[in-house]
Amino acid sequence: MSWHLNGTSLEACNCDPICPCRRIDGAPGGRSQTGECTGALSWRIERGVVERVDVSGLAVVMVIWYSDDQDGSPWSWVLHLDERGDLHQRAALEAVFTGALGGTPARQFPWVYKPSDLLEVRPSAIEIDHTPGRGWFRAGGAVTLRVSAPYVTDSTVSCLIPGHERPGRELVCERLEAHDDHFSYAFEGRCGFESSFAYASD
Repeated sequence: MSWHLNGTSLEACNCDPICPCRRIDGAPGGRSQTGECTGALSWRIERGVVERVDVSGLAVVMVIWYSDDQDGSPWSWVLHLDERGDLHQRAALEAVFTGALGGTPARQFPWVYKPSDLLEVRPSAIEIDHTPGRGWFRAGGAVTLRVSAPYVTDSTVSCLIPGHERPGRELVCERLEAHDDHFSYAFEGRCGFESSFAYASD
């Protein structure tokens, strides 16, 4: 199945900046600081077509958790799909972000190429603003993220999920909070990352 998505991404987790999972000045990332990663990721799709289904202008949010001490560090995650999309659009996005269609996700999405536990797929009212250096997003009442400022560093920082070849920037997350049937946490002053993405079928 032919598909492609382009847009911007914003994420944050419970590590202090710079997140040790990132590639810093070309050095590979490693364990999370506490041994457990709790976070949220968002994608704002500027242009996207999945087998003739246009998904441009829609958004996707994920809430995640994993432990580095579990064998294979399997991800537990909830997938929020933009409720503005119709059934065909949401099904197309679910197929891409769960990795069912292969392509980029098979190489760049840890929840696809590693063991994982998809807890729920939920249509949600997603509000999203990826303004560089001060972005934010909200998925219903389940998760909220707001960035306070870029993190000051002379290092080159990249992240696997948007792609190490994509320019990105480490951020300070003002607030990251999630409350639903699967997650309950709140963090302030932790790490964030913004970038662009270009995903496609092989």
